[in-house]
Amino acid sequence: MRLFQNSALYPSYLPRLNQLAANTRSFAERRDVFLHDRFGASHFLKPVLDGSPETFFTNGDDEILQRRWAREQGMPGEPSLEAILLAQIEHHAAEIFYNLDPVRYPSAFVAKLPGCVKTTLCWRAAPSGNADFTAYGAVLGNFPSILDLWRGKGCRAELFFPAHDPAMDEYAHGERPIDVVFVGGYSRHHRVRARTLERVARLADDHNVVLCLDASRLTRLAESAIGRLLPLGRHRRPDAIAAIAKPPVFGRDLYELIGSSKIVLNGAIDMAGTDRGNMRCFEAMGCGALLVSDAGGYPDGMQEGVTIETYATPEQAAEVISRSLQDWPRSAEIAALGRGRVRDIYSKDVQWRAFSDLVGRL
Repeated sequence: MRLFQNSALYPSYLPRLNQLAANTRSFAERRDVFLHDRFGASHFLKPVLDGSPETFFTNGDDEILQRRWAREQGMPGEPSLEAILLAQIEHHAAEIFYNLDPVRYPSAFVAKLPGCVKTTLCWRAAPSGNADFTAYGAVLGNFPSILDLWRGKGCRAELFFPAHDPAMDEYAHGERPIDVVFVGGYSRHHRVRARTLERVARLADDHNVVLCLDASRLTRLAESAIGRLLPLGRHRRPDAIAAIAKPPVFGRDLYELIGSSKIVLNGAIDMAGTDRGNMRCFEAMGCGALLVSDAGGYPDGMQEGVTIETYATPEQAAEVISRSLQDWPRSAEIAALGRGRVRDIYSKDVQWRAFSDLVGRL
């Protein structure tokens, strides 16, 4: 099976990648630095991480990476990133195209794929406006309500899950000096999340609470010297949050941070309804922290009071965290059981078998 997997970079992650890969010169070197840092690794299929010669991986929106490949292959002029990606797929003689960035490369792109490609799949676990994915053989995701949305738009949609990254096993086998950590986005669209963070931030008087926030541009503007002269008060973070907020972390730094934390606070946003099981759940449990997340419908292995703890309101989030820290020996047992469950149920081997089965049914 000649597999081609395409991914994408999160804008806030790009500066980190550029720093890590500053001394690289080739396509392969920069790609290997990225893969070693494990950013998004839960979505990367086992042959990618194993370095299988029948598999090709790239970030189609990484201009530095893609233009290196184009130069190395002698592509003339300044081809578009789309043209480079199509050339890579043809050069690899890919039979399977699995795309983690379908909004950038929707059905119109699928129509341009070379004839060697027999099966196309994409991952999309969020609503995407008027984006058209109907040309893909299947849209994959782990939120049933979002899959129903794609079916309503004429797509075939199949349940598929992120996987436990084996690199997580390298982290968190000692002390956990951080009591509570949250890592995620912060903007005016995260109203419920903002209230929860504000309530939990107040625990910082008695506990080591770390909030690593990827603030929106509007939030950063509102908190700037100029922004404080403008009517942008509702976009500023509450004082309790701003006082302890730190920049976002990614890749192995995120694994290290979670591995140093007793509790990972998670909060879904409204797009998935009551469905739960976002990436942070897999990362928190995989690195052995106790996941404290909002109530809803979780996938197998994520069971309230057994492998995770849940809350229904911002106030309850703080209560659950306080109670979990007070009885940490019990909480640590829940976290350990959760780590084992997510490792067993969502291993890379299991993910790859599920993917292969999907390909066989398309």
